[in-house]
Amino acid sequence: MKDSVQDLLPLTEAYFYILVTLYRADAHGYAMMQDVEQMSGGRVRIGAGTLYTALSTLQKKGLIDFSQEADSTDSRRKLYAITDKGRDVLKGEMVRLEELLHHARLAVDQTNEGGA
Repeated sequence: MKDSVQDLLPLTEAYFYILVTLYRADAHGYAMMQDVEQMSGGRVRIGAGTLYTALSTLQKKGLIDFSQEADSTDSRRKLYAITDKGRDVLKGEMVRLEELLHHARLAVDQTNEGGA
C-alpha cells in the first residue's frame, strides 16, 4: 500500500492523538489511553475496543509498528512505535489543521473588524 501523506488525511481525532502519543515515546495500549485523556483534558477518552481497532488500522497503513524495545515490566504487553511514514502523516495533518485555523481566524477577525 503506497498511500501518499495527502491520501491519508484527514486523520480522525483518535488517530491524531495516538500518533502524537507515539511521537513522544513508544507506548503500550493502556498508556496511550491515559495519555490521550490527559492531553485532551478528559475530553477524549479512547476505549480499549476503539484503541485496538485504531492501532490495527494504523499498523496496516504503515503509520505505526511494534516497538523494537521490549516492555521490561510485562513481556506480554506490546509496545507500539510510530514509523517515519507516521511522523510524516502527523506533520501533514498539523499543517492541514494550521491552515484551517488560519482561515477561520482571518474570517473571524474580518467579521469583528466589520462591527459584528
